[in-house]
Order: sequence, then C-alpha cells, then structure tokens
Amino acid sequence: MPGETAKPLTHFRNGRAIMVDVTNKAASAREALAEGFVTLPPEAVAALDSGGVGKGDPLAVAELAGIMAAKRTAELIPLCHPLPLGAVRVTLERQGARVRVEARVKTTANTGVEMEALTAVSVACLTLYDMLKAASKGMVIEGVRVLEKSGGKSGHYRAPPP
Repeated sequence: MPGETAKPLTHFRNGRAIMVDVTNKAASAREALAEGFVTLPPEAVAALDSGGVGKGDPLAVAELAGIMAAKRTAELIPLCHPLPLGAVRVTLERQGARVRVEARVKTTANTGVEMEALTAVSVACLTLYDMLKAASKGMVIEGVRVLEKSGGKSGHYRAPPP
C-alpha cells in the first residue's frame, strides 16, 4: 500500500513457520473493524426479498455464523493465537443488490484481533452465499479488508478509502 514501509514478516524465521512469541507483550485493549461485500444476482435478490429460502433468515444466520467464526479463528488460521474475545458484533446491511458485512471485534490481550474480524466477515459472507445458493450461484464475495484497528505496539490503523 502507498505510504506503508515494508516490515519483516514475523511468522517466518530461517525459512520456517513460527508462532510469534507474545508472552512478554503487555495486554492492552485492542479492537478491529473489517468489512466485505456479497453482490447478488437478481434471482438471489428476489429470494432474499421474499424470505423464501427455507433455511431461515439469511442475514440473521450469517450474522450468527460470523460471531461463531470469530471465536474459532485460532482453530482455522494455523499461526493465530487463541484470544479471549470481549465482544464480537457482525452486521449485514442491504445496499440494493449488494450486502455489506461488517465485523467489530474487541479484546484485552497481548496480540491483536484483526484476524478474528476478517474471519467473521469471511464466514458471514460464505454463509450468506450458502443460504442463497439455491436461488443463484452467481453471487460474488469481494472487498474483504481491515478498515481499522487499534491497540498494541503498532498503534492505530485506518484503511484509505477504496
């Protein structure tokens, strides 16, 4: 990204994958906000509007799936630390033929929660796809990114506008 300087990768040493040692880092309040989008073809929009998918409310199910995924991130991403999450909020918002997914994750720990927020968004998007795939398999998941993070040694980060 423009304006960012290259930093050494922390998950590799001498060509081998390592789990970063965070035991000597101070615990602090940390928060991350991530987003992603699901673009819906007309058939999926119609199914969502009619509520006729037969599996329940797709938006509500996807929100719950995102929360559950954030809590299991360390089981899915090999070098992530398990974290005691203090709060996870996942929201899905219709924007015409698109659904915006947002996840905000908070903790007090010695490492950040960006991966938890990204995992929550990704799984919520995938769940929405699963809920609507009978209507159309032409949905597109895109734009998954960290919007903001705070806490820790690296401080505050805010993504530039797209």
